[in-house]
Amino acid sequence: QVQLVESGGGLVQAGGSLRLSCAASGRTISNYVMGWFRQTPGKDREFVAGINWRSSTTAYADSVKGRFTISRDNAKNTVYLQMNSLKLEDTAVYYCAADQGLFLSRAGSRYEYWGQGTQVTVSS
Repeated sequence: QVQLVESGGGLVQAGGSLRLSCAASGRTISNYVMGWFRQTPGKDREFVAGINWRSSTTAYADSVKGRFTISRDNAKNTVYLQMNSLKLEDTAVYYCAADQGLFLSRAGSRYEYWGQGTQVTVSS
């Protein structure tokens, strides 16, 4: 089993930055695909960013491309999401997820393990 714990969320003004962290325990995530998703009330969970185990492949939602950066430190069993130029519409609960599959997927259904989420609120 893999346990994921997100941190780094909070309240930030539009245009500001936040860095989310996802710390894994229970098993090394070095060979897992890792993803970040977000959800707002009344909306479906949406893919934000993903990274393969070697960090050789990343993917981003069009809405965050150029503003968000996903990275991982396998030695620390941790994945990060650097969020810059935040917009009001980035407000959501952000979830970290792990997938044992070989290929990076944008589908939440592919991810076996999920964190509890961290709230990000962007104010005007």
